[in-house]
Amino acid sequence: MTGRRRRARRAVLGSLAVGGLTAALVALTRGLVMVTVRGTSMWPAFQDGDRVLVRRGPHPSVGQVVVAERPVAGEWPGRPVRTEAGADAVRGREWLIKRVAAVAGDPVPRDRARSLARVPEDRVPPGKLVLLGDNRKVSFDSREVGYFPADRVLGRVLFGPVGGVRDARGPIGPAVP
Repeated sequence: MTGRRRRARRAVLGSLAVGGLTAALVALTRGLVMVTVRGTSMWPAFQDGDRVLVRRGPHPSVGQVVVAERPVAGEWPGRPVRTEAGADAVRGREWLIKRVAAVAGDPVPRDRARSLARVPEDRVPPGKLVLLGDNRKVSFDSREVGYFPADRVLGRVLFGPVGGVRDARGPIGPAVP
């Protein structure tokens, strides 16, 4: 193979690699959102002003910290934000950061959420979650609202607070007993 052909081949392979990397980065960043924590409902794990990295998608598990849509006056505003929706759709809603206490099929945690004390079912229904703030004195969560629809979850916190030394489990190990 001549030097000229070799250089052309390297240029094509290099272009393909850069193009593939660019496509992967675009796909990855569409699934990630940086969120600023407002309030103290997740203190001490998260403080007002902390920034966290959220991976979009609706499939959290118990113990994970998620960002979920806040109901307005007891109602869910409009349709849920789709995973592939742009930043404007995300910006136009109110969001909460909470820890997942129970998912569909888990026993209803009646002892941890007074609004669920009298629900007829023994297990969390399909498509529903129980979300609780770590700072229960000030948290607006399933103790007030009851179940959160799983499709109202923007995503789970991957890293946070960004730039700090704490992580999504809080300052000392798992936060959900």
